[in-house]
Amino acid sequence: MAFTLQLGQNAPDFMLPSVDGRSYSLAEFADSPILVIVFSCVHCPYVVGSEERMMQFHADYRERGVAFVAINSNAESTYPDDSFEGMQARAAERGFQFPFLHDGSQQVALAYGALRTPHYFVFDAERKLRYTGRMDDNPRNPGQETTRELRDAVEALVEGREIETPMTNPIGCNVKWAGKDAHWMPADACDLVR
Repeated sequence: MAFTLQLGQNAPDFMLPSVDGRSYSLAEFADSPILVIVFSCVHCPYVVGSEERMMQFHADYRERGVAFVAINSNAESTYPDDSFEGMQARAAERGFQFPFLHDGSQQVALAYGALRTPHYFVFDAERKLRYTGRMDDNPRNPGQETTRELRDAVEALVEGREIETPMTNPIGCNVKWAGKDAHWMPADACDLVR
């Protein structure tokens, strides 16, 4: 089984460039009692289908002390859209208000054990992992989701309650690792694992 960060483990630190021209580490979010990190990208249809929900989540929770950060670890050699320039264009087009970071070395994805795009990790004030997995049960098709595990988990943390479902399987494309050619794949193809 592939490695992924386990509940209760500490968030691995990072220093990554963002599309806003800054670089971010965990320390940048020290004032936020809850930190949500999503491994995302530009091209994946499961990410594209979730973007509006990500933006709404960020808007709904930022005033409640929740920081939201997206990290793109996909190798641009597999999908050129996932280059830093492609990220900048997508963030500008969609009007992202949260940091969108580029993990060009893929070391951060390895440290967290990111399995899919999107894959969410929720950390408490001590930066211990409290929830990992999906946002809901239908990331690709907006409006057709019937669950809201990410919101449920964050709501529980905000209110000081236990998270009822602290782990789910992320739904989406595999992280595109360097050295694995995906040029032959159609733009909407995804190796989906639920």
